[in-house]
Amino acid sequence: MYKILKQEGRAKRAEFETVHGTIQTPVFMNVGTIAAIKGAVATSDLENIKTQVQLSNTYHLHVRPGDKIVKQLGGLHKFMSWEKPILTDSGGFQVFSLSGLRKIKEEGVYFNSHIDGRKIFMGPEESMQIQSNLASTIAMAFDECPPSKAERKYVQDSVERTTRWLERCKKEMKRLNSLEDTINKNQMLFGINQGAVFADIRIEHAKRISEMDLDGYAVGGLAVGESHEEMYYVLDEVVPYLPKDKPTYLMGVGTPANILEAVERGVDFFDCVYPSRNGRHGHVYTNHGKINLFNAKYELDSRPIEEGCGCPACQRYSRAYIRHLLKAKEMLGMRLCVLHNLYFYNTMMEEIRNALDEGRFSAYKKQKLENMATPLE
Repeated sequence: MYKILKQEGRAKRAEFETVHGTIQTPVFMNVGTIAAIKGAVATSDLENIKTQVQLSNTYHLHVRPGDKIVKQLGGLHKFMSWEKPILTDSGGFQVFSLSGLRKIKEEGVYFNSHIDGRKIFMGPEESMQIQSNLASTIAMAFDECPPSKAERKYVQDSVERTTRWLERCKKEMKRLNSLEDTINKNQMLFGINQGAVFADIRIEHAKRISEMDLDGYAVGGLAVGESHEEMYYVLDEVVPYLPKDKPTYLMGVGTPANILEAVERGVDFFDCVYPSRNGRHGHVYTNHGKINLFNAKYELDSRPIEEGCGCPACQRYSRAYIRHLLKAKEMLGMRLCVLHNLYFYNTMMEEIRNALDEGRFSAYKKQKLENMATPLE
């Protein structure tokens, strides 16, 4: 159940009810690919840094520990001790990212595992079965994410196959949700809009998948090599053709600026590895841009990463100390940076929701972008 509470232009402030609790949107989903966020972040940490939704990956959990094992252990929520919503990505993105290890056919995709090379087949039905075993709150449809610079003919054929796969996903999900031993019989299905940077292909695809009456809709295949301008253009063109009464999810995006721009264009859900990946490399976000704690100028800096930040790192530790940990390759350094970055993202989403509630999103966005472009130092 998706309910819009406020609108400002195309920007939406909404609530999305799920079997694992209500999600306040716009929301950033914290990426825990293999049921954990890289950087020694525990589930209890996620609760302390305002996480609403945890995202895991179907392909990776199928490869290890194995989705059947997760099912035997009571599903992903129980396995990782997380009660709030979980979204599982279908494995479709791995069709793109593991391009050297796969073959795409009508029935599905043949992979060689990136871990031990063994052969894996995944089609729409297999992806739904794996996600049903994981018992996530929201399952993503199995799709192909074509490269952003692919030829028009390739993209057209790929999108048509993704539509056929979506029909198969929907049918299989309905069957799985009706089975006696299914853990989450209320699992939701989101479809994915593709079409690279061809607006007409994307719009046509959006119209076709909108007719399928799914629980939500994602815009996929962006942030894979196209420019930010091309991404915003695609959103401007395609979002108006997705159902207004369902959540819209922009997959794998992005920077704080990308998120602000996409919220303005009507997007509700986001996920991205940036905050955790950057954090593991000592790059931390502040309201005045990103800083690199490896820089020598922080060697004697006794300030927190950001004054006034409520995250566990800023509450106790200095830039100098965290820099020392990073230089010494002490895991705590990575962990503190990741916690700070995720807290920064989750707090920014909270600020966006408050600004929308109060009808001042446009002013908030302008101020936030200006601040982030003006370093304090």
